[in-house]
Parts: sequence; C-alpha cells; structure tokens
Amino acid sequence: MKALLEKLKIAAANKGGCTGAGQWLGGGKRLTSFSPSSGEPIAEVEMVSAANYDTIIDQSAEAFKSWRSIPSPVRGQVVRDLGNRLRELREPLGELVTLEMGKIKAEGIGEVQEMIDVCDFAVGLSRQLCGSTMHSERPGHRMYEQWHPLGPIGIISAFNFPVAVWSWNAALAAVCGNTMTWKPSPQTPLTGVAVQHICNEIMADHKVLGVFNLAIGSNDLIASRMVSDRRLPLISFTGSCTVGKQVAQIVAGRMGKSLLELGGNNAIIVEPDANLELAVRGILFGAVGTAGQRCTSTRRVFVHESIAEKLIDALTTAYKQVVIGDPMEPGTLMGPLITKQSVETMQQAIANALAQGGQIVCGGQPLPEHAGNFVSPTIIRMPSQTDQVYEETFAPILYVMEYDSLDKAIELQNDVPQGLSSAIFTTHLQTAEKFLAASGSDCGIANVNIGTSGAEIGGAFGGEKDTGGGRESGSDSWKLYMRRQTNTINWSDDLPLAQGIEFG
Repeated sequence: MKALLEKLKIAAANKGGCTGAGQWLGGGKRLTSFSPSSGEPIAEVEMVSAANYDTIIDQSAEAFKSWRSIPSPVRGQVVRDLGNRLRELREPLGELVTLEMGKIKAEGIGEVQEMIDVCDFAVGLSRQLCGSTMHSERPGHRMYEQWHPLGPIGIISAFNFPVAVWSWNAALAAVCGNTMTWKPSPQTPLTGVAVQHICNEIMADHKVLGVFNLAIGSNDLIASRMVSDRRLPLISFTGSCTVGKQVAQIVAGRMGKSLLELGGNNAIIVEPDANLELAVRGILFGAVGTAGQRCTSTRRVFVHESIAEKLIDALTTAYKQVVIGDPMEPGTLMGPLITKQSVETMQQAIANALAQGGQIVCGGQPLPEHAGNFVSPTIIRMPSQTDQVYEETFAPILYVMEYDSLDKAIELQNDVPQGLSSAIFTTHLQTAEKFLAASGSDCGIANVNIGTSGAEIGGAFGGEKDTGGGRESGSDSWKLYMRRQTNTINWSDDLPLAQGIEFG
C-alpha cells in the first residue's frame, strides 16, 4: 500500500485544497480515509477552511479570464495529455479507487479507463463546438449562434465513482473553456488528491494555471458554500435525490444552473422469449457489481409469471457463485459496502421488505467473519411493488416480482419516482420497440438485452423525474457547460426592422 500511495504522491497527511497552480491549502479539520475492506485508516487529509475555499474560487475565476480565450483545439491538447498521463497511471490509480472505495480491482481500473475514454471524446469535441446559421428575413443580414464558456464551475461528486464522474465533467468543461473546482466525497478524498497531482503536472507542462482545482471539505462547510456561490454559474452535483432537490432550489434561487445526477431505482423486465442466460448475466452484474452501489444498479426485476421459477432458480445458482472478499484479489466479484452505516441501512431495508410480504430467496445476512463492511447479495421475492421497493437502497438487494402482461410490466417499471436506467430482455422485435417507444420506458437510459449498468462514453448519461434530468459524458452534453449567443450582422446600408415594422 505504501508504494501505491507514494507513486500517486499520497502522503500520510495531505492538504485537501489546491489552486491548480501547485499551491496546496488546508486550514480545516483532519479527515481520515478508511479502507472499507479492513476498516483500517489509509491516510489523512487536512480539509480546506472557508477562507482557503474563497482563495481557490477566486483564483479559479481569475484563471478563467485567460483560459476562455485559448482556442478550443489548444485546450483539447491539455485534455489529450491528461488522458495520456491517466493511461500511464491506469493501474495504480485504479488500485487506489479499489483501496479507498472498495469496488473490485477490475472495476477500479475500469473506472480510470472511463476517464481516459472521456478525455479522448473531449479532445475530438474540442474541434466541434458548433453553432448554427439561420436565414434572416431582413435583406443584407446574417444570423448565427455561437457558444461561449460559462465560467468557473463547481463539481460535487459521490463516493461510488470517486474519479470517473469528475472526469465526465472536467474533460468536457475544460475544452469548452471553463475552469473548475472539485469537491470529492469525504469518504474518498485520497483519489481526489491523486488526480489533482496529475492535473498539476499537466497544467505545468502547458504553462496554464487554475484550470483544475480541488477543495476537499465537509458537506456542511464546502458543499453548501459551493451551491450558494454566485461565482460558480454551474454546479454539477452527483448524489441522492433528497439532497439534489435542495441543490436545485438553492442554485435556481441565485439564477445559476445545476447539472443533477441523482438516484436510480432501476428495473429489468424479462419476457417469456428472453435469452435467460443473457438475462441472468445482465441481472447479476447490475445487482451485484460495485456491491449494488451504482446509481444504475439493478434494484428490481419484473419477470413474466410463466418463467418466474426458472429465472429465480438460475439467479440463485449464479448468486451462490459470487466470490465475496478482498477487492484487490483477482477472483473476487464483490467487495464491501462503503461504511458500517451502509450495512445497517441494508439490514433495515431487508427487514422492511419482509414485513411487507417479501421472502428471501438467498442472502440477507451481513458477513461478520470479514473485518470490513461485507454483506451477502440478497434476492427478495416480493408479492407486489410495496413501499420498500419504491425506496432506493444503495446495497446489493434485488426485488423480484411477477407480471402477466408487457403493458403491466412497463407500468410497474415506470411507477417509481426515479427515472435513470432500465432494460428489457426479449428476442421479439415488436416487444423491444414497444419498450423503447414514447409510451414505453420513461428512463433516460433504456436498453435491450443488456443490463441497466455499465454505460459507455459517447451516449449522454442521465435520467428523468427525481433523477434530476442532467446529462453527462456524451452526445451534446457539452452545451450544459456553455452559454448560447445569437448574433445578427447587418452588412447592408439599410436598417430594416424585423416583422416588417416601420419606425421613423
């Protein structure tokens, strides 16, 4: 572990703020990062004080004045080199993700690969920040629109993807001409420190300052200040629906913009004609991957009554083969939950489900023989979509329910407050198209014959309803980091007015 931390420039005690000019700041309380696998401390971070937070934001705002004027393709070269440096450090940074967050090593390295992929996407995007031209009704006039950077933005990320979600925002925002300040989760501060060291190297190579900045601190002090800070025209927030609604109200109250990636209560529908082998694999990764701590994790399965027993038997067999343990070990398929509180929350959710008529098919117990926050992935057969099923529990609990018609299954899938990810397993073309139609899934992501989890870079990621409506990492999500400007140029010697108005 010591060699890993040294390679990523993590010390026993680190300062948690950085201006992006190599100036590290602290001044706040100490925050200890614990391994969820062993419960042991890894290292400490000195959180930033309120005064040092202001210093970081002021310098980010000052850096924006010069960064916005650098041509976008040149800004793309900075992001290109960031991606290349991440390629060099893919394995050690991925291992740090695993050490601090608890997801298995393959997923930790895969998360860094996401960072690399979005950097590649952003580099190409840097030459395609295109506006539109429109025909003017006035002779001798030309109309067009262009896009300008917003300014210094704030990124508040969650523990479950401690580096990837930052990169989704940072790479695109940077090529768009914005500077940014990142507040990582207090549960995963070390990954934030490591990434900032990498960014500092890249900024120094290109002789730019203050593009990427860091402010580690408590939610009460730093996150609340960012959300209320009029210097930050955009807040990108990843977290719970409850907190996200508060963020949206506060940011809107100061006429700012918010990009929200909130909860998901994601479902998979399994039709009678489905390839069950594919369905089991898709459900297993969706429900068990990252120990059920993804916003896209599969929480609910609706299976046609004619194949319910067959699917549940196959899932039970698959669940019994899941190796739980040290996430650094190659054969491990599921690591720990992030905290002891998460274990307790899972146990309470199971108790609530049982009280509402649920029956445990497998799992249901914590694993006290392990030192860390380990649990057994759990399948609960529910008679209907009860109150507990409406709740998103960030843990590997899968609720299985039966249906008798596709229309009913789609209705049940949509009948939750969240609207992030969804999937159906079917070999019937008409069924698939019905699921993807406007009257089908109401989620931001709708898949056929793959699970709810594992979105790739290029498609816009995000969801509807209580999930917040945000979109990141693909398609035209770059527009969220820019402001639109409509321009009209009169190249004639006359001054005709629009709508044929005569004045004078």
